[in-house]
Amino acid sequence: MSDSDQVQNEWNEMVEQMNDAVAESVEQNMAAQEAFLNSWTEALDDSIPEENVLEEGIDGYNSAAEVWMNAAEDIFERATDAVEGKDVDPTEYRDIWLQSANEAFSEVMSTSAFASANGQLVEAMMEMQQDVDEMTQDTIAQMGFPTREDVGEVGERLVELERRQHEVEQKLDRILDAIEE
Repeated sequence: MSDSDQVQNEWNEMVEQMNDAVAESVEQNMAAQEAFLNSWTEALDDSIPEENVLEEGIDGYNSAAEVWMNAAEDIFERATDAVEGKDVDPTEYRDIWLQSANEAFSEVMSTSAFASANGQLVEAMMEMQQDVDEMTQDTIAQMGFPTREDVGEVGERLVELERRQHEVEQKLDRILDAIEE
């Protein structure tokens, strides 16, 4: 095999590896978008947002998809440049995808639909936290340990006892002062 054939084979292998890396990156990004959209859709399943909020959410997602498509075009252009023999730094591919991911998520996250979905998620999480807290307190009570309410009640009683003790001490001081005079 001649040197030029070997160089050509190495070049072909490198281009194939780059194509595989780009394809894998595109697949991972599409999977991330799908997972994001699925979780967003699940969050919105419980309540359908107002029409304008829904439209804004769809517009945000469309803008994000456009950002991804532009990134794919940029990657394709850089890959073409590399095939044509231009010096292409492999980190450019990563940078294009990272910047595009930031822009795409920004497009989606800046919508009121996303804010609404996040609000619903936070509300659901707070309700779940409250349920867990109630279950914990019930379990503690069943085990015979003092609950938060029990400790709070004891604290209130101690404060009341201290207040009464202070009143009694003041009365005793007045009585002693009166006796000494």
